[in-house]
Amino acid sequence: MPELPEVETIARLIRPDLLGRTIAGTSVKWLRTLGGATRSGLTAHVKDREILMVGRRAKYILIGFSSPGVSGSRTVDTWLVVHLRMTGRLNVEAPDTVPHKHTRLSLELDNGNRLDFIDPRKFGRCVPTRHLEDALPELGPEPLEGEFTEAFLLEGFRCRRGRIKALLLDQSFLAGLGNIYVDESLFAARIHPQSPACSIPRHKVRALFSAIRETLEEAILREGSSFDTFYRTPEGQPGSYQHQFQVYGRHGKPCRVCERALKRIVVAQRGTHFCSNCQRLPRKGA
Repeated sequence: MPELPEVETIARLIRPDLLGRTIAGTSVKWLRTLGGATRSGLTAHVKDREILMVGRRAKYILIGFSSPGVSGSRTVDTWLVVHLRMTGRLNVEAPDTVPHKHTRLSLELDNGNRLDFIDPRKFGRCVPTRHLEDALPELGPEPLEGEFTEAFLLEGFRCRRGRIKALLLDQSFLAGLGNIYVDESLFAARIHPQSPACSIPRHKVRALFSAIRETLEEAILREGSSFDTFYRTPEGQPGSYQHQFQVYGRHGKPCRVCERALKRIVVAQRGTHFCSNCQRLPRKGA
């Protein structure tokens, strides 16, 4: 599933082609893509409305629309909340481009272009709504925004005995992180993924805070990670952060720091990659 860097990359790349455009029409090929809404409901939420905002919250792309027929308004009246899940993609296509065979939804723009939602496995969703809270789950702070601080991590870890990786994957605790960037951040901070959150000393919390931000910023700079055939940018290019992986997907290969073979275990039902030498599990009672 695309994580924060991939979703941020997509939002940034489609934004210039969408801002200021008005929706001239809609086409829905797979009704479940609307997450329970109807075709007429989608049309009512977006048709004849100007796109005022293209952004991201956690792993969701948010497209904000004006009131219908209101020119010059800067107030978002309705939203399209896009969750890519495993295989979803958003592409802005020229009028003469043949739609991809897995296109599930299209928004026709007033300049003739289309915004296509492509999703081979049909797990993704594009949900129209007037109220974001109706379409988004409970979410923690954004790791690249000011509300995410070292003090937030210290307080959040203080009374939690659960494993640190499971906590960082919890979107209600911290938004946007997934399997790849948790593994990479924990390695950078030299924290074992099974460490109880409350056991992590202050200096490692500080290291983890920096590692999360630096890892995400570098991944965004490299337009995310393409470790399978599904994730591509809206320009059709793969991301390149996978070439920087220190541990993710490298089990059995030598650690780039100490050369010990990397390991893979399961934490919170997710494959977890780490170095047992660089990331020592704290001794009980230590």
